[in-house]
Amino acid sequence: MTTQGLEVIDHSVQLTHEWINELAGRLDWASKRNALRLLRVTLQRVRDHLPGDELAQFSAQMPVFVRGFLFEGWAPKRTLFKERSGCAFITAIDTLMADSSEYRGREDIRCVFDLLNARLSPGEVEDIRACLPQDLRALWPVPGT
Repeated sequence: MTTQGLEVIDHSVQLTHEWINELAGRLDWASKRNALRLLRVTLQRVRDHLPGDELAQFSAQMPVFVRGFLFEGWAPKRTLFKERSGCAFITAIDTLMADSSEYRGREDIRCVFDLLNARLSPGEVEDIRACLPQDLRALWPVPGT
């Protein structure tokens, strides 16, 4: 029981911490702050490749606070990214994570995808992967592999 009577918020905070802790463990990083930042920038980069209906379904399976990170800074009227390469996706995240001494690039982005595979339904992951460019899809493993 929460002292404020806002169990939904307490539960979302708990789930968000679980996601961050799990990702930090997968990454083998000391900094949970950087793990959260990597999760946020990766989710936002995926978001900008998705049509609105698929984005809504994707976000529905996330804790409220993680969903907030996903939508932070989103401009719905902005067109989807025209660049469709996995290399450009990785480069954008590399730039945003450049000041993190723990960040290793592609292998860490893959850890975020592994977390999503573990936390979201396999069907939803497959729907999201199908919306991504082929070389980016190759970076995101098929759930269960």
